[in-house]
Amino acid sequence: MSNILVIAAHPDDEILGCGGTVVDHIRRGDNVYSVILAEGITSRDHQRNRDVRHDQLSQLANDAQKANDVLGVHQLIMDQFPDNRMDQLDRLDIIKVIERLIEDIKPDTVYTHHMGDVNIDHRRIHEAVLTACRPIPGKHVVKQLLFFETVSSTEWMTPQSAPTFNPNWFVDITNSIHTKLKALEYYSSEMREWPHPRSIKGVRTLSEWRGSTVGVHNAEAFMLGRKVLSKEEEVNN
Repeated sequence: MSNILVIAAHPDDEILGCGGTVVDHIRRGDNVYSVILAEGITSRDHQRNRDVRHDQLSQLANDAQKANDVLGVHQLIMDQFPDNRMDQLDRLDIIKVIERLIEDIKPDTVYTHHMGDVNIDHRRIHEAVLTACRPIPGKHVVKQLLFFETVSSTEWMTPQSAPTFNPNWFVDITNSIHTKLKALEYYSSEMREWPHPRSIKGVRTLSEWRGSTVGVHNAEAFMLGRKVLSKEEEVNN
C-alpha cells in the first residue's frame, strides 16, 4: 500500500488530470490524498472578493468533496490561494504549504501540473512542487513524480512559449473512465458544452486518443519527472 498525493490548482483539475489513475490506485489499496490549493470562481471578477462569491465558493467546495468521494479518495484538502493570481504570491509561501503536506502525508508518488500550461496557477504550482519534492538526503523522498495535462489549459499553450507536453508515461484507465466522468458531472459549474475541450465528451475523446496511442481503449497521459527504483524493482528490471 502506498500514499499518493495529487496537488492541483483548482477544483476539477485533480480529476481532469488524473482522475482515472486515482481510481486505479484506490482499487489497488493505495491511500490517495487530493489537494486543491487555489479557490475557483473569483478570477471571473475584475477584483477578487470572496464575500461576493461566498455562496458559489461554498457550493464549489461541496461539489469538490462529492466528486472526490466518487473516486474514493482518502482525504480532500482545500486551500484558499487566489484563483489565477498565484503569480502575485511569493513562491516560497506556496512551497512551504506543499512541504508541510509532504511531511505529513509522506507520499510515495506525487501527481501535479505540467509546466507547459497556459494557466498561471498551474505553472506556479508545478514550480513549487519541484522545489518541495527535491530529494534531500535524510528527509522523506518522493519516489515518483508525474506531471499531468489539464484540458483547456495545457493544449492551449503554444510550443514556442513553454515546454511542450510530450507524454512518456501512460496509464490504462479503460476500467475507470466511467468513474472519472461520473465525478466530473459534479463539477457542472466548471464543465462546458462540446466542442469545448473541458466537456464530458472532450475528456472522453482525449482519453480515447491517449489510449489509442498505446493500444488501449482509454488512457491518461503524463510526463515523468522522477522515478526512484526500489531494490526489488532494480532486481526485476
